[in-house]
Amino acid sequence: MRIRVKTKLVIVMAVLVGALVAVTPSLTDSLPGWWTKFLPSKSVQLGLDLKGGMELLLEVQTEEAVNNALGRLASDLKTATRDTRIRLSRTETTAFNRLLVEVRRDRYRDEAASIIRQNFPDALVTEETQTRLVVSYPESEVSRLQENAVVQALETIRSRVDEFGVTEPTILRQGERRILIQLPGVDDPQRAIALVKRTAVLKFMIVDEGASADNVPPGDVVLYGKEYDEATRGIQRTPYVLEDRVLLTGDTIKDARVRYDSQYGQPYVSLTFDRIGARIFEQVTGDHVKERLAIVLDDNVYSAPVIQERIPGGQAQISGSFTPEEATDLAIVLRAGSLPAPVKILQKWTVSPTLGSDSIRKGLMSILFGLSVVIVFMVFYFRFSGFVANIALLLNLVIIMGVLALFQATLTLPGIAGIVLTIGMAVDANVLIFERIKEEIRTGKTVRASIDSGYSKALLTIVDANVTTLIAALVLFQFGTGQVKGFAVTLSIGVLTSMFTAIFVTRAIFEAYLENRTLEELSI
Repeated sequence: MRIRVKTKLVIVMAVLVGALVAVTPSLTDSLPGWWTKFLPSKSVQLGLDLKGGMELLLEVQTEEAVNNALGRLASDLKTATRDTRIRLSRTETTAFNRLLVEVRRDRYRDEAASIIRQNFPDALVTEETQTRLVVSYPESEVSRLQENAVVQALETIRSRVDEFGVTEPTILRQGERRILIQLPGVDDPQRAIALVKRTAVLKFMIVDEGASADNVPPGDVVLYGKEYDEATRGIQRTPYVLEDRVLLTGDTIKDARVRYDSQYGQPYVSLTFDRIGARIFEQVTGDHVKERLAIVLDDNVYSAPVIQERIPGGQAQISGSFTPEEATDLAIVLRAGSLPAPVKILQKWTVSPTLGSDSIRKGLMSILFGLSVVIVFMVFYFRFSGFVANIALLLNLVIIMGVLALFQATLTLPGIAGIVLTIGMAVDANVLIFERIKEEIRTGKTVRASIDSGYSKALLTIVDANVTTLIAALVLFQFGTGQVKGFAVTLSIGVLTSMFTAIFVTRAIFEAYLENRTLEELSI
């Protein structure tokens, strides 16, 4: 056998062995230890429509990010003016990118405007009346805040999902402010939605013991907490009058873990602050001994314990009527950080594992049915040559699955449709080649010469047809959604592998078959 033919057969066998090695982990879970150590051990990843799970399309409310920034500016302004003679009677965000600052006397207005310009150079100050100032951000700063909100929301959600324990999640940005989340295998969709959607803004504020919720003094705010009522044996809402001043936020949290109290075994969340947060927390607790410190999460008061003494070391805890799952999720969102702005669910799609298994079964049936029809047709119409094409077709399917497993591509139901389409396209190239070989044989050429001429003359047509299909698949992958991308992935892989099997593999088989034979005619 000539060296060229041997080389081709070695290449074909090497590709076949490599594909079988890559696809084996998808066929069995019991792999030996040496296999997982030296060879690929990851199976083909199944999409939501096959494995079951949930897909969410979120939209970040970027307008709220801008208003939240103005709210922090208002809080910082109160702190900056506390030790001055300036008295603020009102600070309120009245519209998008519009903070109204009202002073008690008109002589304070210019001083307040000066403090804003000095301490907040990114903000613009315009006068409305003698005692009012309107603060807003320029367009460039608004764009920056909105962009940062989407980027931060993306990373925060990714951190939360990673800690939630979802295998192979997909979290992608779509457009200017939308985020696509795919969570395969999730069996509690509502819990996952609550975890992703929760803003998780943590604040520490002082309770104003001398104030009443019926008559809230200026500079205070009323928030509510949930407490267990032994008389009614239920949960009731309790109002808290708090000083509208945030002493510490969750941005300084270093860690958050679920713990259980030794007396009743109730879960609570233990907080550990970073170096800056520990210093601030120690100072806050030292300055407010015998006062109640409210722990506020998303404008809900979880607890308001009395500070007995200065607390060094940066340790705190959030207690309440938690279930273990609620405490775990709370710890996750606190570790991952708060969202810079609320998110809105635009689309929710859930697939049960049972429906996913049914989709896999039907998808495999469609592949087997299409494969069987093509195999019978090729053998019936092209005889021995059709048998050669069928060998290449089976090798093509093995290579496709091996590539999907090797590169950890996700197989979806549309992806199975792409494989079914590839089955037809794979033999289409051989049909062109075989018909060309028939024409060459009719002109009186030998079998070997007809095969060489048939492959060489059909090559350009096959390449042109497959390249145009590949371009269309790439466009679908670039601009399509998750399901369309699944179709584009398998179609692109199928186009490339079918060109290899239809042109290279079948010709190698023909050359090996004719190596030591002189045929007067070819079964085709």
